[in-house]
Amino acid sequence: MAKLKPSKGAPYARILGVGGYRPTRVVPNEVILEKIDSSDEWIRSRSGIETRHWANDEETVAAMSIEASGKAIADAGISAEQIGGVIVSTVSHFKQTPAVATEIADKLGTNKAAAFDISAGCAGFGYGLTLAKGMIVEGSAEYVLVIGVERLSDLTDLEDRATAFLFGDGAGAVVVGPAKEPAIGPTIWGSEGDKSETIKQTVAWTEYDSSTDKFPAITQEGQAVFRWAVFEMAKVAQQALDAAGITPDELDVFIPHQANERIIDSMVKTLKLPEHVTVARDVRTTGNTSAASIPLAMERLLATGEAKSGDTALVIGFGAGLVYAATVVTLP
Repeated sequence: MAKLKPSKGAPYARILGVGGYRPTRVVPNEVILEKIDSSDEWIRSRSGIETRHWANDEETVAAMSIEASGKAIADAGISAEQIGGVIVSTVSHFKQTPAVATEIADKLGTNKAAAFDISAGCAGFGYGLTLAKGMIVEGSAEYVLVIGVERLSDLTDLEDRATAFLFGDGAGAVVVGPAKEPAIGPTIWGSEGDKSETIKQTVAWTEYDSSTDKFPAITQEGQAVFRWAVFEMAKVAQQALDAAGITPDELDVFIPHQANERIIDSMVKTLKLPEHVTVARDVRTTGNTSAASIPLAMERLLATGEAKSGDTALVIGFGAGLVYAATVVTLP
């Protein structure tokens, strides 16, 4: 039997640069209230959300991704030609094929980088980060671009009181590259498909009838999702800390999926995070951007100085599927 040549990748991988893009239109709660019977106070108390960004026609999934990616590449100090892989996590690119990642890779000027899309909802960034780490350590690429991007305004039912205020648009990107020491910990990830009905698209594209149906939208069982996130995802976050050999006292930053500020507060309490740990609360002004939420929150923390390069951060995403992914990273 022939023996295959062993791969020669980097010993470890790390995030080298981060970039974000938020659409120019800022939508306050008052706009949402034009369609639903609620109040600004109720929305803030239930979610923490004050504003969100909604994309215009020119701010497509590809266009937003390219903007965020250009910033991440510049932040990493490399050129687009050095990118060997482009991974895009999204649920709001409506063409089944080709993957939007191929368009992004081409327009960025990569040298025929491997490019593909993944669909893992709000956990998508963590899934993409794990795949990128594997590509670098295995030797398939030296630098990989991981993008989380959504236009969830296209999938929002503005008359649904339970979800109309939740979702926003945007793109976040990171460049992952080689490292001499561990900087992306083991990923704790998984799925609970028995709960798949708790967050879902209202109508399948093959069943959608534009003459009788509302445009497909995302709906969720809010209380069930809240309980699952608060009680089960804190356990996953703790497992990620344990797998990385990090205690809460050694943590600098906590970047959970920006779904709901009440969920964030509950996770902080359950994990017993010390007061010195910076907690991302980008949800207040960006809303829930699904796969984009973690890199967008990371970018903002670094840009504002609330976090700094070299900080140790716990990141966790969770959402439709239900799926989840958590890991500990060194910030770029």
